[in-house]
Amino acid sequence: MPRPLSIPALRLDGVRKAFAGHVAVEGLTLSVPEGSVFGLLGPNGAGKTTTLRMVMHVLAPDEGRVEVLGSAARDVLDRVGYLPEERGLYPRMVLEEQLLLFATLKGMARAEAARRLPPWLERLSLLEWRHRRLNELSKGMQQKAQLVATLLHDPEVLILDEPMSGLDPLAADQVREVLLEWKARGRTLVLSSHQMDTVERLCDGIALLDRGRLLLAGLVSEVKRRHGHSAVALAYEGDGAFLAALPGVEHLRDFGRYVELRLADGADTQALLKAAAARLRVTRFEVMEPSLHDIFVDTVRTRGEAA
Repeated sequence: MPRPLSIPALRLDGVRKAFAGHVAVEGLTLSVPEGSVFGLLGPNGAGKTTTLRMVMHVLAPDEGRVEVLGSAARDVLDRVGYLPEERGLYPRMVLEEQLLLFATLKGMARAEAARRLPPWLERLSLLEWRHRRLNELSKGMQQKAQLVATLLHDPEVLILDEPMSGLDPLAADQVREVLLEWKARGRTLVLSSHQMDTVERLCDGIALLDRGRLLLAGLVSEVKRRHGHSAVALAYEGDGAFLAALPGVEHLRDFGRYVELRLADGADTQALLKAAAARLRVTRFEVMEPSLHDIFVDTVRTRGEAA
């Protein structure tokens, strides 16, 4: 992660938000270093979208303070690009016209926006649709158009709520490439996503919310070290029904001739390999670091059981 600066790109201090007695966010304190990529994770209803809406002044917190680039004022948002979870463009307005409009609302001269727009449209396979109304585009195209609206004014901070929503695999790869490029430029990205592979590829740090409360936060590497268990990927030929009962195996995911074994702390992987090889033809045996998916599921499940 880039070295922390004295003023974080985003800071939340004791933030709370409730709706008609339902607490959506409770006592949330977070700090996102400038130049980092930060993932906001959690199940549906965890408070992720509410948090991002407070960052963008769409909602006001009931308690606490939200600062972006060191300021709690609304005018700092001209330096921020926001991609909301819901569609934020006008369905009956021509695509090019509204993208230019949004750039000017962020303080960019229309002529400069018009110069920057065609390369973005071409890169995201939207150029031939520039003179069409938004409602003539597919859901995935509309999502990519929203991303262009988010980036066109060259913001310092990106706030992205489910940026891969509605995208097919090819479009998702296009968007990941753009976000990786933005990361390489040293810009700050804060994203909410259910796609754990996207989070693992992009993010330096994460926070996991559940029912409005922060369950864990930190660098991805630290979170994996603190909360993860080792796992083994095993491909084989033969009858692997006995694998789940081997010493040290806590959980098995069976994909046919390939399994993923989650191991208890301190489990002996060499003993596991020896036991498997004694009864199977092993074609792959790989000790893997814990995935964010497993950490996510286990942490939320443990919280639910405790409640």
